[in-house]
Amino acid sequence: MRPRVGHIQFINCFPLFYGLIEKKFLLEIDLIKGNPTDLNRMLEANLLDLAPIPSIAYARNYRDYVIMPDISVSADGEVKSIYLFSKVPIDQLNGKKIALTNISATSQALLRIIMARYYHSVPEYFPSAPELGAMLLEADAALLIGDDALRARYKNEDRLYVYDLGQEWKDFTGLPMVFAVWAIRKEFAARCMDQVKLIKNTFCESMIYSLDNIQDVAAKASQWEDFGPDYLVDYFTSLRFDFDKNKQEGLMEYYRQAANLGLIDEVPPLQVLHI
Repeated sequence: MRPRVGHIQFINCFPLFYGLIEKKFLLEIDLIKGNPTDLNRMLEANLLDLAPIPSIAYARNYRDYVIMPDISVSADGEVKSIYLFSKVPIDQLNGKKIALTNISATSQALLRIIMARYYHSVPEYFPSAPELGAMLLEADAALLIGDDALRARYKNEDRLYVYDLGQEWKDFTGLPMVFAVWAIRKEFAARCMDQVKLIKNTFCESMIYSLDNIQDVAAKASQWEDFGPDYLVDYFTSLRFDFDKNKQEGLMEYYRQAANLGLIDEVPPLQVLHI
C-alpha cells in the first residue's frame, strides 16, 4: 500500500507542497487533505500513516506516534494567521465571552494559557464555527486561525483590537511557538523506515526550494485568494518550517504550561525520529 499522508488545507502549508509540484517530486503517496482537527482524527483512527497535526494532539496521543525531524509549522514571534479579535483590550476580557474556532485545539489551548498565565483572566469560552461576524454576535472576542484569520485580518478590522498569539507567546516566554508537528504512527515508522526517510527528505527539499523562490510561491498562491502576492510573501516569511532545538524548547514549554492548566494529562516526551 502507498503511504497515506495528510495535508493541511491552509495556505500556511502551501510552501511545503509547492516544491513537490514545481520540481516534479511526485512521491508515491496518497495525499489526503483536511483541516488540523480532521487530520488528527484520521491519524488517531489509523486512516493516515503520517500527517501534520496540532501540537497538542501529539501530547494526547504520543504513545502511538513519533515526530518527523526537521519539519514543523512554527513562528518565532508573529505568526500572522492566529489572531484574537476583540471588542475590548485583551486585559479587559476577564469574565467575558470568547468564541473559539472549532478547527484547532492547539490554538485554543494557547489562548487559554496566555489569558490565565499572563493576563490573569478567566473568560467564558465556547466553540464556534470560524466566521468572525457570527462569532462576535455572541461573544466579546473571537479566536480565528489559518485562512479564516488571514482573511479577517486582511479586511482591516479597524474597529477591533487584534492580537497575534505567536507574538503574545514570544513576548511572554521569549520562545518560538510550534503550532503543528508531523506525526508518524509508530508501527508505520518501524515497518516502512525507507519510505519515511524518502518522504522526509523530499518535503525538506520542497521547503528549501519554496523558500528560495518565495515570490513565485506567493504569486501562485494568490491566484486563488483575495490576498495580493506581497501580502503572502510577508506571511510566508514570518513562518518557520524547521524543528530545531529552539523550536523543541518552545514546544516543551507550551506542554508544561498546558499541563499546569489541566489542558493535557501530562507533559509528553518529544520522540523525534532519528533518520
